[in-house]
This record gives sequence, structure tokens and C-alpha cells, in this order.
Amino acid sequence: MATDSPVSGPSTSKATARVAIKVDIVVIGAGQAGLSSAYHLRNLGFEPDRRFITFDQDTGAGGAWQHRWPSLTLTTVNRVHDLPGMRFDEAVETEDGQVKASVAVPEYFAAYEKAFDLRIHRPVSVKAVCDRRERLRVETDQGVFSARGVINATGTWEAPFIPEYPGAADFKGRQLHTRDYRTADEFAGQHVIVVGAGISAIQLLDEISQVTSTTWVTRREPQFRETPFTQEDGRAAVARVEERVRQGLPPGSVVSVTGLPITPAILAMRERGVLWRLPMFAEITETGVRWTDGSDQAADVILWCTGFRSALDHLAPLQLREQGGGIVMAGRLATQVAKDPRIHLVGYGPSASTIGANPAGAAAARELTSYLGL
Repeated sequence: MATDSPVSGPSTSKATARVAIKVDIVVIGAGQAGLSSAYHLRNLGFEPDRRFITFDQDTGAGGAWQHRWPSLTLTTVNRVHDLPGMRFDEAVETEDGQVKASVAVPEYFAAYEKAFDLRIHRPVSVKAVCDRRERLRVETDQGVFSARGVINATGTWEAPFIPEYPGAADFKGRQLHTRDYRTADEFAGQHVIVVGAGISAIQLLDEISQVTSTTWVTRREPQFRETPFTQEDGRAAVARVEERVRQGLPPGSVVSVTGLPITPAILAMRERGVLWRLPMFAEITETGVRWTDGSDQAADVILWCTGFRSALDHLAPLQLREQGGGIVMAGRLATQVAKDPRIHLVGYGPSASTIGANPAGAAAARELTSYLGL
């Protein structure tokens, strides 16, 4: 968004790229967690571009939602949780459930940014955050900024995870990740191996199995919920993930501890015999996969629905991670980095779900400004 403030956005010239522009707080990322953080900073009296600045690497509003596959609609998505201060249905027509999530959610986020004058700067890619004693140096492709604190809300979409398997480089077919998926029609006439037991894996298996043959493979036996998912179940799941990050363990996902809800689509998949699951294969061959017993399955495509990791490479100079790869988190909602309380991670661990992003943004804004004495 254009701004006439002293803080330069994407227009920062190369000639001044080494001059660090000072702000109190930098928010990195403008998905749900980032927008919630910016909203609460503004409510605390911090003016965008003067007291804090928000960067987003995408060209438009919407966070990861704008990159979702076209068949993901408002009826098939889990749920779009309201951002603080504006309901989803205030900005988006929701009566037609077939509206693409990749269209509706960006429309909502754009309206939200405008309504609260959040002044998101995009596209700006943050390359590194470094410690400069009492301040933090934030290096971007559009200039250098100096901040007293950082709220990181970069999510996971930019860090897809594909496990290493012997023979993967020899496979002559196509391998892709959930984030690369567009439509099932492109696989017509091919055999597709779908790997993963999460909600996305089930959704894509459902779509693809309706146009071609599939094999479903998971590392663990999938857990289906026969009972409704209650608020108590949700709180318990979030608590388990929070306990892990407070110990400095890799967070895992909230969904991984909730189980898969039984939906009409899943019941229909059972009727079609699509939910016949096989354990993980031992290796990948030139023409498919092979299990430990020597049995093979020929395949044209391997679709890895194996999740994401937190996109935190730009924070590597701060050396926040423990030996096991996790980060010890503190604070009321586990958004504060214990090693460096000037850094808050929202959309990480227990706040990785859309329902957890809003309160995490509020907690991060309040705790960080309090810690900095602002």
C-alpha cells in the first residue's frame, strides 16, 4: 500500500539500502496471525509506518490462502475464522459456498487491511534478522530496518516438507507436494500415490480418486473421529502442542492430535473403497514404490501431502533453535522466544491454526510492547 510516512516501503532505493530505518517493531508476514498482530498494535496506539511496520512477501493480500488449489471452496475448507474487529461475512458474500477460498479469503484480508489502515508493505522479502545488541537489524530486499522487537508471522506455506526416501532421485514419474496441487484432472489416466494422513491428504485423495486410480500410503494408521469435535477437544489439542514448544520440542500440528472428523465426503470415500490405506513404502523405484516385503506398486505420480515446517530461515542468525530443532517458547500463549524475548512467533506451534492466530496476535502485541517498555 502506498504511504507518505517517513518509513520507506518497497520503493526504498538501492542507494540507501544500507541505511537502517528505525521503528519500534517489525511484523513479518500478513496472513491471519500477522494481521491480528498489526491490528492489536494499532489498538495499543502504535501508528503503522512510524512505530511499527508490517512486511509481506506476496504481491497481494491473502497470505497462504491465495495459493490454495481452486477446488478448495468455502464449503470444503475447515473454517475461516474471523479476524478481530471484522466478521468474514461483513466483507465477503458467503451464501454461495462454492466460492473459491483462494478468492474469498484474500478479498476478506484486503478489506480488513483497508478498514483498519494497516498499511502492509508488499512485496517485501525479509532475508535475515540479526542481533545488534539493544536493537535488531532486519534485512530485506527493499532496504534495512532497525527494530527493538519483531513479531514473526511467516507461517509454513513457504516451507513444504517432503521426507527423504531411497531412490527418490531415480523416479521417472512426477513428484509434487500439496502446495503444487491445482486440479485432479491433470492426473487422468495415471496412477497416483497419495502420501499423508492429514485433512489435505484426504481432500486431495477424494478428488483424484474420482478421476483416476490411486494408492493411499501413510506413516501411521489414520485416526478418524466418530464423535463431534468439541471446544474442549480443541483446547486439549492446543494444550498438547503448547506443552511441546514450551519444552523446546518441534511443535507438530494441532490437527495431528485431533484426529480426522467423519464427514459425508469421508463416508462416500469409504463406500467407494478409496480409504484402503497401506503403510509407508521402503523405497522409491524408477517406476513406482517398493515395500519391505518386496512388493511393488507402479505409479506415474507421487503426491506428498506431508505437511509443512515453520518458515524461519531468516531468523537463523539469532540461533534460537535447540539441538533437536525446536525453539523454547514462553509467554501467556507461548508466543515469546525464551532465548530472546524481543522475538515473538505467531502462527507457530499452538497458534498455527486459524483459530489460534487471533489470540496469539493479541498476546504478542501486548507482551512485546510491555517487555520493551513502549
